[in-house]
Amino acid sequence: MHYSAAMHTQPPALLLAAGRGERMRPLTDHTPKPLLQVQGRPLLEWHLQALADAGVARVVVNTAWLGEQISSHFGPRPLLGGREQLSISYSHEGRDFGRALETAGGIARALPLLGGAVFWLAAGDVFAPDFRFDPEAARRFAAGDALAHLWLVENPAHNPRGDFGLSADGRALNLPADSAAPRHTYSTIALLRVELFAAPWCDIPAGNPEGLAAPLAPLLRRAMDAGRVTGELYRGRWTDVGTPGRLAALNATAPSQG
Repeated sequence: MHYSAAMHTQPPALLLAAGRGERMRPLTDHTPKPLLQVQGRPLLEWHLQALADAGVARVVVNTAWLGEQISSHFGPRPLLGGREQLSISYSHEGRDFGRALETAGGIARALPLLGGAVFWLAAGDVFAPDFRFDPEAARRFAAGDALAHLWLVENPAHNPRGDFGLSADGRALNLPADSAAPRHTYSTIALLRVELFAAPWCDIPAGNPEGLAAPLAPLLRRAMDAGRVTGELYRGRWTDVGTPGRLAALNATAPSQG
């Protein structure tokens, strides 16, 4: 399904594609994980097509391991569905610093390329063919005061304890370790506010000029403790394509509708 040009108000998106993919070796020894084929397409292309279909016009992709393969494959104006639908900029952490900067470090580094106050985020190694980057969700988020809105999924076998709680009124919760309340797994798809990557939530200098590596979860937990993170459950198909076995299982199923 393709959305009309009226959706041009969609915020930009950042796709995380810098990881080494250690658990996917030897498949990732010579191919970055986002370029591994899932049901006939590179894994990252599923997100790019969904973003284009939802009216997102600008995407930033961060890279490190074999990053030049990703930028060479997609270029600045990838052909999706036979036509150019969006533009891509690249934040080359491997070229600039010789390594990946983890999630928060990579986001902080990419922010100058994104612009604006709000952006979509998705990990390039997640397969979620039913997810819609809903422009109405982005509009609601931009109009509110939350620093992040997370899509959570039911806990997969490889993450049985989950990550975050979810209140009845849609707040994502940083539950104490001994809490018996249910936790859900962060899908790695979110709407984020640039404000989250500045004090008091984050101490990485603007643009991350020194290439500091830092995870995202501590920032989210600080914001959750302040009641500034919302969330909802996503019940569509979702796979963290983290092992050769999970990739093989996806490719043994019928092709998804993209």
